[in-house]
Amino acid sequence: MMSEQRRSLPFSRWWLIAAAALAMGMAGTFQFVWSSIRGPLGVQIGTTEATLGTLFTLVIAVQTIVQFPAGWVRDRYGPRIPALVGTILITSGYIGLSVASSPITAGIAVIAGGSGAGAIYTVAVNTPVKWFDEYRGLATGVITMSYAVLSFGLIPVTRGSILGTFQRTLLFFGVLAALTCLLAVIVLRDPQSDHNTTKLIEETTTVTKEYNWTDVVQTWQFWVLYGAFVIVNGVGLMLIGKLIAFSDAMGLSTGIATAAASIIAIADGSGVLIVGGLSDRFGPIRTAGSSLLLSAVGIAGAVISGAEGTVSVFIICVAVAGFFRSPVFAIFPTLIGEYYGRRYSSGNYATLYTAKLWGSLFAGSIASILITRVGWSTAFLLGAILMGLAGLSIFIIRPVSNPN
Repeated sequence: MMSEQRRSLPFSRWWLIAAAALAMGMAGTFQFVWSSIRGPLGVQIGTTEATLGTLFTLVIAVQTIVQFPAGWVRDRYGPRIPALVGTILITSGYIGLSVASSPITAGIAVIAGGSGAGAIYTVAVNTPVKWFDEYRGLATGVITMSYAVLSFGLIPVTRGSILGTFQRTLLFFGVLAALTCLLAVIVLRDPQSDHNTTKLIEETTTVTKEYNWTDVVQTWQFWVLYGAFVIVNGVGLMLIGKLIAFSDAMGLSTGIATAAASIIAIADGSGVLIVGGLSDRFGPIRTAGSSLLLSAVGIAGAVISGAEGTVSVFIICVAVAGFFRSPVFAIFPTLIGEYYGRRYSSGNYATLYTAKLWGSLFAGSIASILITRVGWSTAFLLGAILMGLAGLSIFIIRPVSNPN
């Protein structure tokens, strides 16, 4: 079935991955650009740091929530409708922020842009599930990696003098988002299928039933994945977001803290591509479980080496923690497609992705309270334990038993 669908394409499937990766990268800029624009935006709309923090939280929340309706539409009507709506929204978000004059208008722009980024994300990340049996982990890794990597390339350029002003910078991002995401709208498509070909589609997966999200949440495998995903997001975001403060608390220099923050970003992007690709060879369960266990070792090692002041070991452990945390973002979409079928894979993964909301809550408020109560080292060691438990839990997962 899949070979027949490949022949129906007028070009290689990897062009679909390239288009999805470009769109995914532009979706990522709406999150990562905040480190560069929050200061000028605060001056423009006349607000406080606390309000800017709330706006950023709103970006993450909206981006996560909108993935379910976008995925639902994509599974039933193809990728072009949600991708087009996402393109309009993310472009509107950038333009809206460029002219925002108050926290309210900035909030409206944030909701639009975050919604667009979420729609683009779910369309892009689920494209390999629709088209690939082999190399699915690698293809998903390429797309997921671009979410951050494109921002690392674009944002330093826009912070320079070539664009002149804050408003022009945001308009530049808006135009770039429109062009790249419209390219995805034109290129992306799903394999042709209808109710008469469902049986053929099922033969290319390990399932004999196409599960929708209401079926998925009734399986214990989903809740194991969900719990692990909460931990991966919570502990991972705590590590990334509080790494510089943690380094300071360990008595390390500002230069070491900055270097560690840069390295973990590079490691995070590299891991999702490299280890995601390895999952095609070693299997998603074995790869994801082992990866999270190694991430736990890295976090624990960073705590111990940081307390001892062993700088080189500290940086290596931070890199290990980031490198092995991120691959689940490439593996879990493929696992959802493998266990529950391709047909509703976008909506099913979007349901799993809501775990990021709870993870963000842990990484923010809960982690801050925990650090205040028990200290930095204990809090991060607890994070290592949780990450290890998440890794162990993956190994108990077995394919879903499918009724005939």
